[in-house]
Amino acid sequence: MPGPNATLAAILERGRPADESDALLAALVDGGVYVPFNDEGGVVFISLGDSGPALPAYTSEAACDQWLPDAAGSVWCDALRLLDIAQHTGVEALAVFAETQWANVPMPLVGHTLRERGVRTQGAQTMRLTWSTHPVAVALRGAFAARILAYPAVRTVWIGHARWLATGNEHLMVHIAVDEGAKLQAKELLELVLAEDVRLDQDSPNVAMGVLEPHESDAAADLDRLALDTVRAHHDKARVEVISREFD
Repeated sequence: MPGPNATLAAILERGRPADESDALLAALVDGGVYVPFNDEGGVVFISLGDSGPALPAYTSEAACDQWLPDAAGSVWCDALRLLDIAQHTGVEALAVFAETQWANVPMPLVGHTLRERGVRTQGAQTMRLTWSTHPVAVALRGAFAARILAYPAVRTVWIGHARWLATGNEHLMVHIAVDEGAKLQAKELLELVLAEDVRLDQDSPNVAMGVLEPHESDAAADLDRLALDTVRAHHDKARVEVISREFD
């Protein structure tokens, strides 16, 4: 289970949630929160006066114990899970607590921030993409950097962790931008990397691929904004650019 969301707690404890709403929402989406449950395993809701029920969420298990000692326990939830709870219960308010301060967050704002910070739709399914430090993701980054110049129609590779909203399934996602009509080069490159450079075993995450052609430049721009591990080929200069938070 992830640890306390210290970033979100610090924002709440400053006591100016309305002034720092963007930072608060970003911290909530990036770090998740703890949601209480009762003895039957059901989610616990609280009342916010005349505004009706709210889903309580805490920056740590300790904060949950402090504010809601009667709860049986708490479980970490990411933003996708919060939206799933809201969808199934109809509760549209989220009450987020640190140790001494709290804020009321409309659930639609959580959904809006989630879309801005890494949710992409593929067909009828929606997934969230985030930066991954998994050893397989790091190995993929190195392998693509070593081989991309041998594929002149391959322009950029993005590597991230994908979680599907509908199913909760998780895997590594490789997006590859290519020239028009060059999807086969992307497929060949990934197959070579997985055959010779990054061997997957039964404990490795699955690796999926999406290919973007020039007419999908908006999707490529969205991927650039997510700060995923990125391998970009400058074929005219025979140079490879590798972008990663690990190097910051």
